[in-house]
Amino acid sequence: MENATELDQEACYRAVLTRDARFDGRFFGCVKTTGIYCRPVCPARTPKRENMFFVPTAAAAEEAGFRACLRCRPETAPDMGAWRGTSNTVSRALALIEAGALDEGDVDGLAGRLGVGERHLRRLFRQHLSAAPVSVAQTRRVLLAKALIHQTDLGMAQVALASGFGSVRRFNETFQALYERPPSALRRRGERPHEGGVVLSLPYRPPYDREAMLSALAARGDAVVDGKWSRALTRAIDGAEGSVSVELIGEGRASVCVEADDLRALPGVLARVRRVFDLSADPEAIGRDLAADAVLEPLVTARPGLRLPGDWIDEGADAPNDRLEDESLTARAEGWRPWRAYGALHLAMAGITGAELMESNDAKRAA
Repeated sequence: MENATELDQEACYRAVLTRDARFDGRFFGCVKTTGIYCRPVCPARTPKRENMFFVPTAAAAEEAGFRACLRCRPETAPDMGAWRGTSNTVSRALALIEAGALDEGDVDGLAGRLGVGERHLRRLFRQHLSAAPVSVAQTRRVLLAKALIHQTDLGMAQVALASGFGSVRRFNETFQALYERPPSALRRRGERPHEGGVVLSLPYRPPYDREAMLSALAARGDAVVDGKWSRALTRAIDGAEGSVSVELIGEGRASVCVEADDLRALPGVLARVRRVFDLSADPEAIGRDLAADAVLEPLVTARPGLRLPGDWIDEGADAPNDRLEDESLTARAEGWRPWRAYGALHLAMAGITGAELMESNDAKRAA
């Protein structure tokens, strides 16, 4: 889906009627009569069609004046959307925003880091996300804060700090404006704190090849013990001293434990965890597009949950999903875009090299 405006409103409503989990995270429904936006799987009674319209991102819903549903909790939806894979610039910008680029900087500075003009970046965000960069940044802060309120026992001042708000006052004002109540009123007292560190559950879209991911991380030298990945945090890289550990605990959830002496580092740490474990991947789109290649089709079918291990520090100019190291695959891989790296990964896991693939093609042409 190239543009946010291409959302099929009728198809979205049909997905909401059936609470189709395949669409969770792909769009959000805004309810005009209540001022609330929901996930497609929301358990609440489905509103009438004339009372709903659909947007591709939570940021677009909040920019339009809607507040997050307290039942389906949009912050727990898989981190994916209609824009993913369509714009390398947007993908890179979102990664920087998630790491806190707009917490202290401005859109002009963000555009400069991406090598584009500010107006062009705003146009791309409007095209692909139906929201401005600053709206995306605020929604990220709000949804992370909601997750911390629901899943931890941090005090509200700590939540404000950990979610990227510049001050407790700004944090309180934002929640009062969005939810017409203070943030403390959203806490569920039945959820207890974890002993040692902040523990959050990050969603992802199944299937997920857990064993392949952990094996790949261990093979490159990462610390993986009994199915748990861990890493030390440093002030020079992460903005805090401490540690982070990750367990893929079940279908669609990764448990992340962060122990840091400065909670302001939390958004950046979570962004890096998502990149390392490729939690924002869309396996359905990847499989659909790569299956058009006759060689990849059976490989993708056999391993639909294969993910790309990411780097903790990534300054690459291209999105990880479109990088290609094997130059012998360049010509054929043009048809795999924007998932070239996934295509190469499937070949590598099957033991097929780019040179072998080229030799096979040459033999077929000669015959």
